[in-house]
Amino acid sequence: MSTAISIDGHLIDVLLPDLVGHDKRPAAFILYLWLWVMTRGVGRKSAFFSHRMLSDRTGLSKSAVQRAVRWLERRQLLKVERRSPTAVPGYVVLSHA
Repeated sequence: MSTAISIDGHLIDVLLPDLVGHDKRPAAFILYLWLWVMTRGVGRKSAFFSHRMLSDRTGLSKSAVQRAVRWLERRQLLKVERRSPTAVPGYVVLSHA
């Protein structure tokens, strides 16, 4: 069963061409979009996901997920919160819109 959600136009109009076209990082856009849906799309501030879960849910390899997370953090589009070095990270999706 699928659920319909409303997507912020900024994601498609600005972020898609920026991450995919300019930065050449389509995996970062896929991950950002998925995290946005799982957090802001359902009214949550943050959510906790392992790299394995992100890989399974997006279809990206674990290494692609790790690179995308680093890139999104660098671009200040994602904040990663860790309670300890081995804890499952929490993700806060940021926006410049």
